[in-house]
Amino acid sequence: MPMTAPDYDRYFTPGLAFAYESGQTGTLHVAVAGELWLPSGRVTACDPFIGLGAGEAEPFTAAVAPGRYRVETAIATLTTPDEPADEAPHLRTAAARVVVGDALTVTWELALVAGQDPAELDEDEYFGYGVDAGAGCFYDPAADEAFSECQGDEGPLWDAFEANDHGPGPYLITGESGHTLTAFGSGWGDGSYPTWVGRDARGEITCFVTDFFVVPPVGGDPA
Repeated sequence: MPMTAPDYDRYFTPGLAFAYESGQTGTLHVAVAGELWLPSGRVTACDPFIGLGAGEAEPFTAAVAPGRYRVETAIATLTTPDEPADEAPHLRTAAARVVVGDALTVTWELALVAGQDPAELDEDEYFGYGVDAGAGCFYDPAADEAFSECQGDEGPLWDAFEANDHGPGPYLITGESGHTLTAFGSGWGDGSYPTWVGRDARGEITCFVTDFFVVPPVGGDPA
């Protein structure tokens, strides 16, 4: 069976603390990116420095009503034993989510793109997007052409990361015709990361959450 989702709502509870087997500890706080415009109600997630503006990243099959939705990131402040007190905080994006509704999330399912079947996954496997430039994002596929200049080390996306020493963000970027995207660092960096769809008791979507495997599962280090 595919990977089982943890309770991602707890990731967005300020002050949540965790520890690695190494002794390093972490505390989470929530950073608000702003409102993401979804004119089509569809959501795309990818490494923006690789997939954005190229028309290659596919939207998830789960969709919501067109509108503007708050995007938040769960930022982990990591502390290493015996680390000098004057060291700059070590920050990592643990997760990022598009908040669709305020109802309690009771179920989680993998966010899928067309052609993906979770029945094909073995135990602890998942579908996710690949990261090669240490970043992730959310945007509406209708906005893809509005950010065609954002690939590589130029354009407003690069400028936002560069102005903040490539910190975890989050960053809200506005492109042509008012289209927006939200970008953020991808946890420990490159890899493959799953996005999950949360649903309430009525089956309505509450959020989309990308997990960057910074928070360890109960009893162990991250995957």
